[in-house]
Amino acid sequence: MASPRLLRRCLYAALPLALVAAAATGTAQAEPPTSAAAAAFTDNFDGPAGAAVDGSKWQTETGDNVNNHERQYYTSGTNNAALDGQGHLVITARKENPANYQCWYGTCEYTSARLNTSGKFEAQYGHVEARMKIPRGQGMWPAFWMLGTPVNWPDSGEIDIMENVGFEPSTVHGTIHGPGYSGSGGIGAGYTLPNGQAFADAFHTFAVDWAPDRITWSVDGNVYQTRTPADLGGKTWVFNKPFFLILNLAVGGYWPGDPDGSTSFPQQLIVDSVSVTTS
Repeated sequence: MASPRLLRRCLYAALPLALVAAAATGTAQAEPPTSAAAAAFTDNFDGPAGAAVDGSKWQTETGDNVNNHERQYYTSGTNNAALDGQGHLVITARKENPANYQCWYGTCEYTSARLNTSGKFEAQYGHVEARMKIPRGQGMWPAFWMLGTPVNWPDSGEIDIMENVGFEPSTVHGTIHGPGYSGSGGIGAGYTLPNGQAFADAFHTFAVDWAPDRITWSVDGNVYQTRTPADLGGKTWVFNKPFFLILNLAVGGYWPGDPDGSTSFPQQLIVDSVSVTTS
């Protein structure tokens, strides 16, 4: 990443995309890593309560994001991203502005955190997963995703392993973005929990299995979509190269909309573990 203030792509609306058959059924099972798989990256977020994340694995970005019209200011330090002493990373969105941060719309109204592994860890293929409990509420936008290197978005590519917008408490989205299919033109699908369950009520595992010319998404081992170059309609597949990892909790923006009177703060994205295994 050229700058810790690299801003995320603009996603204007829920994705108007055709679903593959696996996405419609959600019944297939993701392939577990084989016994020969090697852990290329793992973080179980062990450490004392209030400690910062492992700086050898993660860097913390700072700044606002005009591209998406998000409302938060991403801070450094441990006020918005810290270990809880119970094996979790907690990314906290707060309705506050303790340092008079300035955002694209004026004085910032919220703080949060965004972490990435740029310059510290990159992967090319493998099983990439995070076990997390997401926040709830209108305007919340948690995400676990990857950007291609060197970053020249959208040509360098983006793999969204999990995104949720607060007005869809039971649904998460997995999407790819690249040249000619970025922003609201991204290619992906949603996965919805049965019986009105909300993702904020429990931990869930969000993963992709990534191979040459093929990416498969799953939630708790349930495969819900697979994408290949055939899905791009002749556009360029840009996912056969290294990508780095990103975790963030945005507040507001084009897609989720802004918080309203029903949204309570603080809200938390609780991350139990992140791992990448390669065969």
